[in-house]
Amino acid sequence: MSNVLQLLLEGERLDTAQMAQVLGLPESEIEAELARLKAEDILLGWRPVLNPESAQGNIVRAVIEVKISPEREGGFDRLASRIARFDAVESSYLMSGSYDLLVIAVGNDLREVASFVSERLASVDGVLSTATHFMLRAYKEQGHLLLSPADGEDKPSVSP
Repeated sequence: MSNVLQLLLEGERLDTAQMAQVLGLPESEIEAELARLKAEDILLGWRPVLNPESAQGNIVRAVIEVKISPEREGGFDRLASRIARFDAVESSYLMSGSYDLLVIAVGNDLREVASFVSERLASVDGVLSTATHFMLRAYKEQGHLLLSPADGEDKPSVSP
């Protein structure tokens, strides 16, 4: 991975002077707003949007549907929090519908992710079942289309 990309992933961003210049505001206002956003847990960090196919090398991502049994005192929260702490878990969400948690896991290869699911996740007390779906290709990531110009050539032309 390039040093620049590593720096971006670790949280590099515009400094307050640059933000002030872009927004046409005093730097002190920018600093105050950033402090407020951090204090209220609205701004948790900075992360660039990467093309998963080209920027992350051989990283494998999987979407895992997890059915769990809520605990008497903690409901879903305690168990969901425990699952979210695994290093392989990139994101985790409480869901409505046929399963309880949606977990996005990452690994260096299919075997690593499968091993995480079978050896770590499925063995957690309270996990009733899992269904793993490996991501094969990304078309849009955090609002950004990842299609190359050639990908759109098979679209039919629109006429008035």
